[in-house]
Order: sequence, then structure tokens, then C-alpha cells
Amino acid sequence: MPMFDESAPTFAENAAGKALHHSRLREGLVFADDSGLVVPALGGAPGVHSARYAGPQATNSQRIAKLLNEMTSLTGDQREAYFVCAIALAKQGRAIAIVTDRVDGQILGTPRGSGGFGYDPVFYFPALEKSFAELTAEQKNQHSHRGKAFRKLLAALSGMI
Repeated sequence: MPMFDESAPTFAENAAGKALHHSRLREGLVFADDSGLVVPALGGAPGVHSARYAGPQATNSQRIAKLLNEMTSLTGDQREAYFVCAIALAKQGRAIAIVTDRVDGQILGTPRGSGGFGYDPVFYFPALEKSFAELTAEQKNQHSHRGKAFRKLLAALSGMI
């Protein structure tokens, strides 16, 4: 199956592009997501390039190291960040729904916790006073950008039935 080039400037456009692309190749409903970390003090980076932030073959540790290195001199409100998730639902090349959500937090100076993936060890969630890597699976599903977006998608689907 041909891959979709995720080169759009927004999470929603990347999610919609993937869903539309694959819905032309498959029967039934197709959903796709795009998500990432946004740090306003870095001009929105890593943003839609979150997975490729330190290069296409970089590990999570390398991406985190690059992020922390670029934020060394940032303090207080400059360390604010948020995760975004956009999910698109399509059928036969037609978009049916696009939902987005986010979760706000801050970037820690050093990684904490052993759970999660990606930037979770450095993403501090003030409401629970833990990094995302320190949350239980249930806590992360309840509070994360992806969990919130999926609940929005389910609500949109239930409204269509």
C-alpha cells in the first residue's frame, strides 16, 4: 500500500490527508491521527515534526535530548507546552469528521518516569503533579490529548448513528 507523505503544516491536515488517502484504498470507515508536542517558546517546535525532530531515525531519547538542549535557557512560563492530537475519519475519499484536542503542561529539565513513550518523560502534567511517563495507563487515557480526542470522535460518531 502506498504511504502518505505527512508534509502538511498542521496536525489536522496531516490526519485528514492520511485518512482520505487510505479511505480510497480500503472499504468502510478509516481513521487516522496525527499528534505531537508544541512548545510556544520554540516557535511551536517540535510541532508536526515531533517524530522527526532530531532526524528521521532518531530515538525517543535523542529527540528528548535535542528538546532539552534547545530549552536550556528557558524558565518559568517559557517552559509551557502542550500535546495535540487530531483524528480524522473518512470513507471512500470523503472526510466525515475531524476532531482535535490538547493537554497543557510544562517541559521538565530532566526526564522522569519509565512509562509512556516519546516526550512523556519530560512532559509535566500539573493537575496530577507528574510527568506523563509517571502516570498509570488509566490516568494517561483520561487526561491525554489522544484520549480526549478519541472521546470527541466517539461522540461525533454516536451523533451520526
